[in-house]
Order: sequence, then structure tokens, then C-alpha cells
Amino acid sequence: MANLTLYELEGCPYCAKVKDKLADLDLEYDSVMVPRSHGERTEVEEVSGQTGVPVLVDEEHGVEGMAESDDIVEYLDETYGDAAS
Repeated sequence: MANLTLYELEGCPYCAKVKDKLADLDLEYDSVMVPRSHGERTEVEEVSGQTGVPVLVDEEHGVEGMAESDDIVEYLDETYGDAAS
């Protein structure tokens, strides 16, 4: 099982940006598709305190619900990219 979980929405360009970074870094992750309706996104709201996606959970590093695609991409680079080695 992957330590990373990505809450995402089909066709979301911000989610695609994060998925591209995950692929670039060859990271395995679990994908959780959220409903289109913000009112039905209870699971992602419980994790992150908001209903927007993408949201990243990284259990190994204690990240419990990081939002904002730019922040997630930067975090992945710093934690798993060349800068991390």
C-alpha cells in the first residue's frame, strides 16, 4: 500500500499537475475520486478542513491534508525529489 493518498476530481487541471509530479518522481499513491458536488465531499473535508481538490495525505511524513497544487508539487519535490537526496 502506498503512503501517499491523493484526493482528486476527474478533469481537474490542478489535480493533473500534482499527478504529473507524482509520475515524474515515480511515486506510488492511492487515488480517491471525490464527488463533483462540494456538498458531497465530506471525506476530503474531514481530511483537510475544506472541500477543494487536490488534497495530499502523506502518512509517512505526517501530512494529513495538504491542499493547493503548487504547495503539493513543491512539497513532493522537497521530500521525494533530487533536493531530498
